[in-house]
Amino acid sequence: MITVVQLGLGALMLAYLGVFFQDVWKHRSEIHSDGPLKNFINVAQGYITKFLDTLGIGSFAPQTIIYKTFHLVKDDSNVPGTLNVANTIPVMFEGFIFLTIVEVEAFTLIVLIIASIIGGIAGAKVVSKLPVKKVQLVIATALALTAILMALRQSGMLDILCEGNTALGLSGVPLIASAIGLFFCGVGQSMGVGFYAPCMAIVYFAGMDPLVSFPIMMASCAAVMPMSSITYIKSGKYDKLMSILIMISGVFGVATAAYLVKSMEKDLLVWIIVGVVIIASITVFK
Repeated sequence: MITVVQLGLGALMLAYLGVFFQDVWKHRSEIHSDGPLKNFINVAQGYITKFLDTLGIGSFAPQTIIYKTFHLVKDDSNVPGTLNVANTIPVMFEGFIFLTIVEVEAFTLIVLIIASIIGGIAGAKVVSKLPVKKVQLVIATALALTAILMALRQSGMLDILCEGNTALGLSGVPLIASAIGLFFCGVGQSMGVGFYAPCMAIVYFAGMDPLVSFPIMMASCAAVMPMSSITYIKSGKYDKLMSILIMISGVFGVATAAYLVKSMEKDLLVWIIVGVVIIASITVFK
């Protein structure tokens, strides 16, 4: 059954790439470089943030900060779309990897993936039609929420929820409740809210083994992001050149983290990111 999920993700990846490159080719005359420095920043951020993303830290928050700091996205209303479109392929690679190396009950995985997809599509349809000011509010709120969840997870407060958790799958009310939670995770993902921390919290609350959160969140993101990204692509609400650069370098970042890194002291790094995310959230609110 897991193989079927992997084949499904593979087919989805090919379909997504077809839509993406068709749109890029159609609007190729509109794609202009902002100079070698910004191109380098985009390549570097793609590699580094997806490297960290594969370790479970998440990439939406740090990428949003980089976008704002270096003025990489001229129109703030394009930020959610660029986040989704640029990260889709690297995240799909993450999904393939964690489905291979971590065991999870197939039916639970499929139910939660479907719930995430529905949420992602619903969120993308709403955000792509919002005016700039409202999108800025969503981004600021997303950053604040992400910082809080990252801090709770990093401080160990979420770990209390998973003491003794060993389940690899769910059924009945816990499965239904988790599916509802993953639906809203999908909505948040399409709006630029990091998927990983909320997904981990839901897995913990449901009584599952914490390690199972990795294939669930990676595979769910891998399924959600192509759907929500296609909505952004069709609306034109994303930066095309930046998406290409981050997409390519991000795949290399994922590969490096997945195959070369066995363990890393990342506590200090995560706390630094939490602090910077809080500052960025305050800045956007202001």
